[in-house]
Amino acid sequence: MRAILIPLALAGLCQMARAGDISSAYTDLDSDKDCVTYAQAAEGDGDWADLACSGYRGYPVLIAYDDARESLFYGFPPAGDMTSVWESFSGFNSSAAKVEWRIETTGDKAVPFAVIHRRTVSNAEDQNKSTDVLLVAKVGQMDARQSCTVGLVLATGNPQANDQARKLADEKARTFACGKDRHTVIGNVPAFGRVDN
Repeated sequence: MRAILIPLALAGLCQMARAGDISSAYTDLDSDKDCVTYAQAAEGDGDWADLACSGYRGYPVLIAYDDARESLFYGFPPAGDMTSVWESFSGFNSSAAKVEWRIETTGDKAVPFAVIHRRTVSNAEDQNKSTDVLLVAKVGQMDARQSCTVGLVLATGNPQANDQARKLADEKARTFACGKDRHTVIGNVPAFGRVDN
């Protein structure tokens, strides 16, 4: 029996070593300092803009802004275009100034595979009230170029929100199929949707 358990334990250690260590890194996201506007509405053409922002070690953050709502893409977009998909809350919303990147490190290779980003969503019935939500998203890689929302975690009044968001990121983001898999919702979050243009 002992002879069987030792190889099983060693196999488990090898799998853990191959999986890599997971950690967090934080970057700033200030549209005035960290972003470049590369397209925007002409006068009389509404209120929209597309911004490219610095992210984590060359992985950009792209923001599509339209009528006080934001759709964000983290990482490398397909063929340089992120406008084919819109993901946002139906209420007016904005993103926080810090982005948490979940990073898997194997040897000397560190790859960000998910982000956790706080979003503030306004209340249509009471302008003095808002709801904070942690949005968990897959990061677009150079080869796959897919980024999308993996899950939403209610942050307002939820002391476990950060732990829940990290668990969701670590367990689901790497294998999540954008456009096919349904995102996970934890708590009573405001209405959120995805539109493929």
